[in-house]
Amino acid sequence: MDDRLLHESVYRGPEVLQVLKQTRLTLCGIGAVGSNLAMNLARQGFSSFTAIDFDRVDPQNLSTQIWSEAEIGLLKVRCLENRLFENLGLEMESVAKKLTDQNAKKLLKRGTLLVDSFDNSTARQIVATFSEREKVPCLHVGLNAGYAEVIWNDQYTVPSGEGEDVCDYPLARNLIMMAVAVASESIIRFVVDGNQLSYTITLNDFAVREL
Repeated sequence: MDDRLLHESVYRGPEVLQVLKQTRLTLCGIGAVGSNLAMNLARQGFSSFTAIDFDRVDPQNLSTQIWSEAEIGLLKVRCLENRLFENLGLEMESVAKKLTDQNAKKLLKRGTLLVDSFDNSTARQIVATFSEREKVPCLHVGLNAGYAEVIWNDQYTVPSGEGEDVCDYPLARNLIMMAVAVASESIIRFVVDGNQLSYTITLNDFAVREL
């Protein structure tokens, strides 16, 4: 038994952890949701990751993402790669590129499960279209102010993006952590039994509702 995953193994059983280990995740965006989700999933038994993000760490990221002040200015995918290796001995494929219609098939085909936590509607649309066209399961995780959603692609509607500003919007850390916990559980249950469970989350009343 891998002692690093002792508690998860006791809770879920070693057979489940073996299934998680064999699942390759493609993480689309590793900002507030994606960076925290990556570390959470790794500590629950997933070990095969591809991360797509061309952004660098900014000072405003420190309160909502996993980075440290020493990482400001560095590529987020490189930082996550280092974190996974230093904390859990895991290796990760880093893709420091902007996702486009032209490179989507090449970049997204790597995984057996897509996790979309991009912070803009254009990139989310590319992932959603690829998922539908190529029949690759995809979970979308998004949030703003006190509301979050964890929705599988079949039920997902891409936001319009009108007035979208990825650098200046209300964002509560506690909502991020709630969304990460719900998304993690939804991913695990899908991998184990194939059920695609979608949810909405509101921070003010601590409500998690299945769609």
